[in-house]
Amino acid sequence: MKFIDLHVHSNASDGTYTPSQVVALAVEKGLSAMALTDHDTISGIPEAQAAAAGLPIEIIPGIEISCVYQGKEIHILGLYVNPDDQEFRAAAEGLRLIRDKRNETMMLRFQEAGMDLTLEEILEKNPGTVITRAHIARLLMEKGYVKTMDQAFRKYLDYGGPYCPPKEEITPEYAMKILANSKASPVLAHPYQYRLGDQKTEELVCYLTSLGLHGLEVYHSSNNQHESGKLKKLALKYGLFSAGGSDFHGDNKPDISIGSGRGGLRITSLLLDDIKEFRREKGL
Repeated sequence: MKFIDLHVHSNASDGTYTPSQVVALAVEKGLSAMALTDHDTISGIPEAQAAAAGLPIEIIPGIEISCVYQGKEIHILGLYVNPDDQEFRAAAEGLRLIRDKRNETMMLRFQEAGMDLTLEEILEKNPGTVITRAHIARLLMEKGYVKTMDQAFRKYLDYGGPYCPPKEEITPEYAMKILANSKASPVLAHPYQYRLGDQKTEELVCYLTSLGLHGLEVYHSSNNQHESGKLKKLALKYGLFSAGGSDFHGDNKPDISIGSGRGGLRITSLLLDDIKEFRREKGL
């Protein structure tokens, strides 16, 4: 039996391993396929593909786009994006610039509160990286303002809190449009992490399906078996494929391992076969 992981991050965004190191870990785990899905960037994909050349693993080019639905941030994965598509590359750069603007506002708010934090410190340690809340959390920990990453998120980095304003709004419609234009497959990431409840989660899935959603992340490190079962039924109801991944971030989420999540995650390559068949039927 072969296994896969369709939700993985590198240090192109908020993971701690380079794309090459992530590929090496995936091969070490015996995975037959891996999707690199960094936040709002595809910059790590060429390195991952080069690292996998000649190795028994398929690299699926992906992205994870943050957008806002009814005032709440949700994430949409794009599987099989085209990293050579200039229009998509420009759209991804626009997403990064929106993040940069929010990051600048956050650091200004910390400084106004008398905290010795600068964006330059983060950029110096993470050149060429899309800066996320995880990078700011690590700086807060290094400067002694918090003891753990989790404490940083709870105390300072809640969305909409005094230090973490919402980003300029990216709509689901826009995220779905740029993914469709790139012939990627949009997938709603970790639906239960938004804490909408079953009814509103289904409303979200129904709405995104009307916009062209292809898949639902049924299997994820944060799901228990019962939750994955409910999401599987929801995917079948709306004609979506089931996707799954660990959401690996390296040392930023040390309890989550590539391919196995918190220990019990196992996603077979049969799921990827179904995704490929879905895309063939769509003419992709």
